[in-house]
Amino acid sequence: MNKQWDLSILYNGFDTPEFTSDMQAFDKAIADTVAFGEKAQTLSPEELLLGHIKLETDINSLAEKLFIYANLRYSANTADVEAQGTMGVLMGKLSATAAPSAAINKAIAKIENIEEIIEQNEILKEHSYRILTIVKNSKHLLSDAEESLFAEMDISGANAWSDLQSTLTSSLKVDYKGEKITLSSVRNLAYDPDPEVRKSAFEAELAAYPKIETATAFALNSIKLQVINEASRRGYASPLAKALDNSAMKQETLDALLTAMNEYMPAFRRYLKAKAKALGHEGGLPWYDLFAPMGKSDKKYTTEEARDYLLGIFGKFDPELHDMVKEAFDNSWIDFFPREGKVGGAFDCAVHSAGQSRVLTNFDGSFSDIVTLAHELGHSFHDRQVYKNSPLNREYSMPVAETASTFNETLVMNTAIAQCEDKETKLALIESQLMDATQVIVDIYSRYLFEASVFENRPAEFLSAERCCELMIKAQKAAYGDGLDENTLHPYMWLCKGHYYSGGLSFYNYPYAFGALFARGLYAKYLEEGPAFVETYKKMLRATGTSTVEDAALVSGIDLTDVNFWRSGLESMKGQIDEFCALVEE
Repeated sequence: MNKQWDLSILYNGFDTPEFTSDMQAFDKAIADTVAFGEKAQTLSPEELLLGHIKLETDINSLAEKLFIYANLRYSANTADVEAQGTMGVLMGKLSATAAPSAAINKAIAKIENIEEIIEQNEILKEHSYRILTIVKNSKHLLSDAEESLFAEMDISGANAWSDLQSTLTSSLKVDYKGEKITLSSVRNLAYDPDPEVRKSAFEAELAAYPKIETATAFALNSIKLQVINEASRRGYASPLAKALDNSAMKQETLDALLTAMNEYMPAFRRYLKAKAKALGHEGGLPWYDLFAPMGKSDKKYTTEEARDYLLGIFGKFDPELHDMVKEAFDNSWIDFFPREGKVGGAFDCAVHSAGQSRVLTNFDGSFSDIVTLAHELGHSFHDRQVYKNSPLNREYSMPVAETASTFNETLVMNTAIAQCEDKETKLALIESQLMDATQVIVDIYSRYLFEASVFENRPAEFLSAERCCELMIKAQKAAYGDGLDENTLHPYMWLCKGHYYSGGLSFYNYPYAFGALFARGLYAKYLEEGPAFVETYKKMLRATGTSTVEDAALVSGIDLTDVNFWRSGLESMKGQIDEFCALVEE
């Protein structure tokens, strides 16, 4: 089993004939789009719609392949100047399609009786959701010149600032016990069984951030102001309204989700205080012990053991999931270990052209890392379902993007807990699940509050690093309450989380809570329906490429605007909190 991913399914280098050929084809597809945009108003409705589908398929397929290769190379090594430069070149080329694409979309929006026209052609029917979304979003389009300008400015604006944050955090050296280690490595020590290691690592981490806080604050301010200005120019009520529109999700769904989350914060605070007491603290839990293992949780796993563990669980759920995970481990889909220059965290990247995925992790052998692998491979499984759609129907919105990943987590953890007979091991498993649940419910709520406050305050002031820390602490206190020791919070969570640093993807926080609770609801359906549920589950995942969030959920019989649905998922977490408290009291 290789420990780094294999990118040869894309290219073997930037100087290969295959990469050069695809760059030339990309240039031609861009030129064809420009030419098509110029004559869009003169075409018949059917010619316009079919031509648009063909051009979008061609250019998206090429752009995806070229961008993914450059981005994966850069993610594995942020010092890869060639990869970074290539991404800049590609973004520059793609910006030339902004104006013609806007012209094409405007022409599509003007088609009368468009639904009747769609019904008369099988290809158009297959892409009806995408076409009708263009019509719906047309009111937010700007002039052709403005669309082109926004695209060009984004290269040296939000995208460049985002790259700066990635480069700064991935190359930051942390002084720890006489050695210089990466930020990812020191953050991984939060899971160490030794309390002194956890505390000293936390202190070393916080001490390192001032080296890059000013530059990163500039990145955050610049990205958020760009988002605010663009949302306003496009006629959105707020960046959140734009995010929800891009997510194909109703405000009513988000309101129901946040209402339920806020109601259950006291239960999570009770868990945190019980954990604090068990670890010998008075009052709230110190931040550096948030990820402290409890029970028998000191086992370290090799990558081979992680593979076998996951295969044993997934094989009992669905043969397709089992076989895909086996392929991922055996055929070099995964880049496992932290190293200098490699970005932190973990992600999955769909490689549609090959029908595969590539997964980045910073694996150190803890059980939490196995859960992370399950999470990212859940994304891969979601990708595998939408591969059955046409190329233009494979993109799904931000909230449902965390559904299959979190379902995998739930499947792994609940299976492990159910099979466990040893009290100490069971405590470790339950605590691990609650630890993760606290992150996707309580911490995500704090991140949502923080980002909302940044958007609220940025128009009137430049948010210095000190101000960002102040807003982050305020958000953490609102979410965690007395569950944490207010003297040991994490003021720099705004700096180390890359989710804040995207010009096109704001509020990438609530989708994690959405995914966690939606997955709980789906898991309840699985327990109720048994093996028959699996095909419904796959059908629902496939529908995410051609439906709103709410309509996709209805495939599995769930109404996302009903606050009681979200409460049911949180109630199951509350039951685990009760069990945890009982175990630690014993």
